Amino acid sequence: MATGESIEGLRKIIDITRKGSVGILCLHFYHTGYGLFCQLGACHAITDRLLAGLAETGLFASAVWTKGLVLFLLCVSLLGSKGKKKEDSKMAPLLVGFLLGSAVFLSCHYWTGEIVWPLSSFYAYMAITSLSFLAVLSTGARMGRVLFLGNQKNVFNHLNETFPQEERLLENEYSVNLPACYKLKNKVRASWINIINPFRALLVAGTPGSGKSYFVIRHVIAQHIQKGFSMFIYDYKYDDLSIIAYNTLLKNLAAYKEKPRFYTINFDRLSHSHRCNPLEPETMLDITDASEAARTIMMGLNREWIKKQGDFFVESPINFLTAVIWFLKKHQRGKYCTLPHVIELMLLDYADLFTVLRTEPEIEALINPFVSAFEKGAKEQLEGQIASAKITMARLSSPQLYYVLSDSEFSLDINDPKKPKILCVGNNPQKQQVYGAVLSLYISRITKLANKKGKLKSSLIFDEYPTIYFNGMDNLIATARSNKVATCLGIQDYSQLKKDYGREQAEVIMNTVGNIVSGQVLGDTAKQLSERFGKIMQDRTSLSINSNDTSISKSRQLDMAVPASTIASLSSGEFVGMVADNPDERISHKMFHAEIQNDHAAIARETAAYIPIPKVRDISTSEVEENYHMVKKEVQQVVKMEIDRIMDTPSLEHLLVGKRKPG
Repeated sequence: MATGESIEGLRKIIDITRKGSVGILCLHFYHTGYGLFCQLGACHAITDRLLAGLAETGLFASAVWTKGLVLFLLCVSLLGSKGKKKEDSKMAPLLVGFLLGSAVFLSCHYWTGEIVWPLSSFYAYMAITSLSFLAVLSTGARMGRVLFLGNQKNVFNHLNETFPQEERLLENEYSVNLPACYKLKNKVRASWINIINPFRALLVAGTPGSGKSYFVIRHVIAQHIQKGFSMFIYDYKYDDLSIIAYNTLLKNLAAYKEKPRFYTINFDRLSHSHRCNPLEPETMLDITDASEAARTIMMGLNREWIKKQGDFFVESPINFLTAVIWFLKKHQRGKYCTLPHVIELMLLDYADLFTVLRTEPEIEALINPFVSAFEKGAKEQLEGQIASAKITMARLSSPQLYYVLSDSEFSLDINDPKKPKILCVGNNPQKQQVYGAVLSLYISRITKLANKKGKLKSSLIFDEYPTIYFNGMDNLIATARSNKVATCLGIQDYSQLKKDYGREQAEVIMNTVGNIVSGQVLGDTAKQLSERFGKIMQDRTSLSINSNDTSISKSRQLDMAVPASTIASLSSGEFVGMVADNPDERISHKMFHAEIQNDHAAIARETAAYIPIPKVRDISTSEVEENYHMVKKEVQQVVKMEIDRIMDTPSLEHLLVGKRKPG
């Protein structure tokens, strides 16, 4: 007990021990220089009898033994002494002084004299022994005042923020497993990031250069192809990811029961692009499919409309585009139901356009407000409703886009068990708004076809997801799990997702994904992730120094496992995150803060040996232009055919609008 009596008793014991060491040292001097002390008249019968008695115990048999006992008693007294701790005291110089003083104290009799002491030599011996004794006493006492703080070098608290992580490799037929290493206190340990249920979606976040593609997404592509997944890849910077998929597929064709075909869509290099019509009439079963396609296109071209859905001047252009798409879907069984034909039809004169559209009864309700405004001469209202759609769609009027979109060389059901596909669509950062709108339409159709029962397991990978618009991502994540559709979203920051999709949709996506792998992110994203990872028990040390004493108190308390500041300062290749598990495959340590281990030399050799994606066709500029003009001609034929049919049928003359109206 730390009572006053016990402390006083300890002090007395320390004093007695120290006095004993000093007394034995004095007796050693008296015994060693007995003759000299007698010459000086410092001898007495009582001290002689005492000395003789102690000599019989063997205390003075050896100078080393005697001084060793002195040093032992001195060290015992030092162990029990207390002093005010000093923050600036260093252990290393004190320890050197203590050891040097001890060595001199124990050995000085060898080099200052032997048995018979000349007077000057004995005085030197006493002086050197006494000084070394005092040196040991001084340094030993000061060593007890050194302030030991185990976390002096841990100024950012990184050691306390370490926690146990999953070190087992947990693999199944769907998993993505990333080798990593992490720190647990001062030790570096090997670990695995086991994404055993990718169907609960994977979000890969990180600022540019944090290593999203190199450390995570490339492994998702490679491992899923190795396990026989069909795949869709949105390659923002074509062909960074596409070439990985192509070469991995060449090496792993044996993983598939049916050999998959590799397709690419690239508007910049038509010779390396397949052709595909995202408005394939067979895939649109009712007018709601046309409405969904219209919304996807318009939102992709007008990103600010995403936050204004429901407004009159946003919904009107969408309804107008829906009517045009559905008309072409019904006309001649969808012979001309392609996006280029839709664009050309929209750009017609209002009188011809409305007359043609009115021939389809199913879209009467959609176009009636526009026809009414036109006939009443409300041109300003009509322009407000339609002009934004026409101007926006006119940006897609390009011979290259028309060539790719006006015909189909494959279907978009990528996970058809009989015809599996690896489809890569490429964007161009310099043209991302125009290309992104068309690619969004592909994505919308693909996800709707893929999210069905009885299909092959599939993986949908979106690099730089906010650069495209897909309205149903939250629904896809929530419902596609049972249909074996794995989704991987690459984003730079939560604020980027919030800017392009609005706060509500961004929050839904962030809170729906089950697996998160994040590199360096800043601001609200780092705070949100830190809160998601939760708290762990951490050691805390408190130091208090006053004029009389120094006190150190240690405690344990819950604190953030991975603070926002730590996430904001992650190095490239260093990731934090959390994985989801399965009912039959439990993961006790779901959270991780680790550095993913890539074999850089092996990846460099593999990349150097990549086979380029082969050319699809040889195509000339004249062929592209010819297709462009053919689309325009076909639209004119459709208009002429329908108007002639109305003119030849008296019962249909009421459908004529404007200048074509009879009378």
